[in-house]
Amino acid sequence: MKPEEPAAYADWAAVGGETRRAVRELLEIAAPRPGQILVVGCSTSEIQGEKIGSMSSEAIARQVFDGLRQGLENSGVFLAVQCCEHLNRALVVERAVMEQYGLEEVSVVPVLKAGGALAALAYREFAAPVVVESIAAHLGLDIGCTLIGMHLRRVAVPVRLAQRTIGRAAVVAARTRPRLIGGARAVYA
Repeated sequence: MKPEEPAAYADWAAVGGETRRAVRELLEIAAPRPGQILVVGCSTSEIQGEKIGSMSSEAIARQVFDGLRQGLENSGVFLAVQCCEHLNRALVVERAVMEQYGLEEVSVVPVLKAGGALAALAYREFAAPVVVESIAAHLGLDIGCTLIGMHLRRVAVPVRLAQRTIGRAAVVAARTRPRLIGGARAVYA
């Protein structure tokens, strides 16, 4: 069965390229180390210019997912895909990520209407997918105001990308940094 084709956007094939550019720009600015985590929240409805959660699209999720994979290629950065609020914004990750970071697995399978299109696709496409309740990621990419902040490390720093939209959805990016402690006499690296 062919996924549904979304309407009313000039070039849906551009969504994958827009995603890839956003990821590569974020990686260039943030300079993550291999083994760090990028958390991505995505509303395929917002990409279509619709209200979040109202028009989930597997076809658009495929474009975004392929763009994420291409953007992360050879970076060594792990991908965590946030589910929608119906699954309390749990995350789909590879089992290796869960084990490396000591994350707690939860029992659920994301689907189109409970988890979201991108999370459901990630669950099908990852080599050994698991769902975890929370994560403390090093980088974040929020496509369509999905509220990924709860899954970033303690000091998040906004990153202004040239790629400000994917489709019709606003894109917000972040990197994290260690907390500064020690007061007036402290020296920071």
